Amino acid sequence: MADGELAAARREVLRELREADKLVVVTHENPDGDALGSLVAMQEILTAVGKDCLAFIDARELPLPPEYQFLSLPGLVSAPPPDIDERTIVFLDCGNLERNPAEAFRRPGTHLLNIDHHHDNTHFGTVNLVVPDASCTAEIVWELMQELAVPPSPTIAQALYVGLITDTGRFMYENTGTRAHLMAAALIEAGVAVHGIYRRVYEGVPYGKLALLARGLTNVERYDQGRLTVTVLRAQDFSESGAEESYSEGVIDHLRAVQGTKLAALVRDRILDGDGDRQRKVSLRAGDDQLDVSRIARAQGGGGHRQAAGFTTAMSHDELVGFLRRELAAQL
Repeated sequence: MADGELAAARREVLRELREADKLVVVTHENPDGDALGSLVAMQEILTAVGKDCLAFIDARELPLPPEYQFLSLPGLVSAPPPDIDERTIVFLDCGNLERNPAEAFRRPGTHLLNIDHHHDNTHFGTVNLVVPDASCTAEIVWELMQELAVPPSPTIAQALYVGLITDTGRFMYENTGTRAHLMAAALIEAGVAVHGIYRRVYEGVPYGKLALLARGLTNVERYDQGRLTVTVLRAQDFSESGAEESYSEGVIDHLRAVQGTKLAALVRDRILDGDGDRQRKVSLRAGDDQLDVSRIARAQGGGGHRQAAGFTTAMSHDELVGFLRRELAAQL
């Protein structure tokens, strides 16, 4: 999106936010820190300017992962509100419409504001504010907050900081730019307790998460002289560790850090509702700046960032490894 188009989209989103009386903010399935931080902040920002604004998280996503349960969501609903036809729907941090599980938000003719930073966003909204250069969606929400003249309350500042640090990998990923550090400084000035948030998000680890990590590291496989590093977490690994699905977050970072790794992949078994069909959820991380893992994910109907992406597949383990090896070879 050219600068002029981006500026026009920003003006249109701001106009919509100012003129709407009733809204609902939503994000993608399995929400991460940026998704939740953006959701919490935007709900409070819109409430602060006098809007009737709800925040939707599907009941199947609750409770939230332990590291995010301290975030405040007073306007939370876990089912689409009955007056949804009267509400402007604000999608946050969602690269495509299918990443939200609620059918009510995907009906033809629904009025959607799409606010995101994924470079492969499908521009599914009625209005699309997609800023690939932003470090995180929380950064876009922070800028909209300033345009709406809303001061950062402790709740807003805390939520935006969570979005910022998680999507930049604590300021280590390549998406970390000048704006990210300026935003961090502004949020700290607004009262964010940096060490306190670090402890909440990255420490206080449940034992089940440690046990799951141990299994993930035990199951590591390497291919093509170590350029591809893969691990698998099977359904029994979760059950025997007493681990929830969200406890697998962070495992893949250990794989990416291994010397020589160009592509890291975490494969998790999922059992679909009802008939017990088994699928695999695949998370990808790039260990090389040349590699665009979102291209690999899109080839299987997924998506994400250049450095971090994912998809779901019914391929067998051998088929999946073969696919990843071919895709890696095609890019390097």
